[in-house]
Amino acid sequence: MSGTILVSTRKGLFVLERRKDVWSIARHAFPGDNIALTSVDPRDGAWYAVLDLGHFGNKLQRSIDRGATWSECAVPTYAEGDQVITGDGKPPAAATLRLIWSLEAGGAGQTGRLWAGTIPGGLFRSDDCGASWQMVRSLWEMPERKQWFGGGFDQPGIHSICVDPNDARMIRVAISTGGVWGSNDDGATWEQCAQGMRAAYMPPDRAYEPNVQDVHHMVQCPGQPDVFWAQHHNGVFRNSGGDWQEIENVPPSVFGFAVAVHPRDADTAWFVPATKDERRIPVDGKVVVARTRDGGRSFDVLRNGLPQHDAYDLVLRHALAIDGSGECLAFGSSTGGVWISEDQGDRWSMLDARLPPVYAVAFAA
Repeated sequence: MSGTILVSTRKGLFVLERRKDVWSIARHAFPGDNIALTSVDPRDGAWYAVLDLGHFGNKLQRSIDRGATWSECAVPTYAEGDQVITGDGKPPAAATLRLIWSLEAGGAGQTGRLWAGTIPGGLFRSDDCGASWQMVRSLWEMPERKQWFGGGFDQPGIHSICVDPNDARMIRVAISTGGVWGSNDDGATWEQCAQGMRAAYMPPDRAYEPNVQDVHHMVQCPGQPDVFWAQHHNGVFRNSGGDWQEIENVPPSVFGFAVAVHPRDADTAWFVPATKDERRIPVDGKVVVARTRDGGRSFDVLRNGLPQHDAYDLVLRHALAIDGSGECLAFGSSTGGVWISEDQGDRWSMLDARLPPVYAVAFAA
């Protein structure tokens, strides 16, 4: 079972270690800095941390010694003349990096390959562990990109990147708001892959348009990579080849941001439901996790060890994670709570610490 959890917060990166069956804070890196995301490269064990420093922009840091020391990498940049053109009526704007919103390692044989998804909707590739970046122009120059628009942010963003573990040339990215795009040739060409998703916030005649789908997060089952799960703005969706299928019976709500899938069993997935749109709080002030073990036909509502009254902990899209064993889960909230389960969610324990708002959670082997 994994013994390290990386918790990205508004005021630094907290490294949790499991010692004598108790999880506790072992290290606090970048104290005071806004850590938007942390990613672990499974090939060499390197840790990457995205620092969103406001006026000073985004910074990317890399550690090859489990956070003992860090070195600064390059960050993706847009070329002069690149414009953000959206489908929601906003005037064109010069493209500039607002946020590195996703960061994923390439395939096992792609030494140094990293993929980064950004706001305002650009996908970037590095082949030298982040020392330099190249925009994936083939996706940026798709005519359909001009129909994308912002979800939680004013501009569209790529928040989910899935690299097929059996064929690293096969890549899927999810966009808020712009659906799901896929490439089967290492990013040379792209096609829209959000068919079957439904946008309840659009007029009925546009509800099934792939390019207007506001995907909140998308994950791929490593052991069964043909299967994807997505938490959408107004529902949960599953894809096992072909079109997406809507899962309509998620209790207590189909709205949420986070999703995790078991690393080997594609029928088992977890969600953290909430009340949608302008509220964005747990249903009835109770924090629960919804788990399916049969591909979405039924769900268990998991609440053992979670706050069940006067709780207003929102779990953001990167703030729920599962370890490689498929047994240990962890999630953090917008109010600084962190909960860990070592039995697939049946029982939860809360970290004995009051952390800043949590943006992302990741396991490190």
